[in-house]
Amino acid sequence: MPLKFEKILILGSGALKIGEAGEFDYSGSQAVKALKDSGIKTVLVNPNIATIQTSDDLADEVYLLPVSPYFVEQVIQKEKPDGIFLGFGGQTALNCGLTLDETGVFEKYNVHVLGTPIQAIRETEDRDLFVRKLAEIGVRVPKSIAATAVGDAIRAAHQIGYPVMLRSAYALGGLGSGLCTNDDSLQERASRSLAHSPQVLIEEYLTGWKEIEYEVVRDRFDNCVTVCNMENFDPMGIHTGESIVVAPSQTLSNSEYHRLRSIAIKVVRHLRVVGECNIQFAVHPCS
Repeated sequence: MPLKFEKILILGSGALKIGEAGEFDYSGSQAVKALKDSGIKTVLVNPNIATIQTSDDLADEVYLLPVSPYFVEQVIQKEKPDGIFLGFGGQTALNCGLTLDETGVFEKYNVHVLGTPIQAIRETEDRDLFVRKLAEIGVRVPKSIAATAVGDAIRAAHQIGYPVMLRSAYALGGLGSGLCTNDDSLQERASRSLAHSPQVLIEEYLTGWKEIEYEVVRDRFDNCVTVCNMENFDPMGIHTGESIVVAPSQTLSNSEYHRLRSIAIKVVRHLRVVGECNIQFAVHPCS
């Protein structure tokens, strides 16, 4: 890895709606400012001209192109960046980065993935790999089975028992995920999810449990800071994007707070996340 980076490519926030996904535009803008303060040239790929980070006074070069493997490779070939940030463009940028790595683009052009390593991204996006990584450190997760076909998903649901939660891997904002109470609803949802995702996870449904979140920042030297913790006003079963979130949490005991904090740090360190990470917990209300 080069001792000093001279030019870094940032995959930007892409699609942005009013009141939605503003954190990617904000964080990407801050990344550009930080790099420029360090004397590093910045190149941004972002198809949305309405975002702050595409302002002409931020990045040195802005490409209003889709964040897709084809277009990003063309930019890499032209600009020849030393490194690339994948963590500021949401799910689209992460999926794009995984494809570029698998097809050998980063190795071909000698581009270093900065921040969270590509393998850690793969292990958090692939739901089956994620469950296995957590099992390595004894972190409890809902009973779950990964499936790549509708028939496998139905068999998994029979093994776990209805109702079940279907979660799509590599999906934007939980797209395609939801509650299934019988074979018909599972077949319909799994068919739709597998049309745009290579994998779904069938897991036990934890409706009514508390939903708690921790924001953790880790650097490459393994220093960890928990920025805050939050509690969803609505319990599990209501999508977190449609729930009021209160910070800090209001109903956790002191022991619960510190236990979840310890688990959050343990997970982030085991996965080797570099940068900010959000980890969500389901807590039984009577535990």
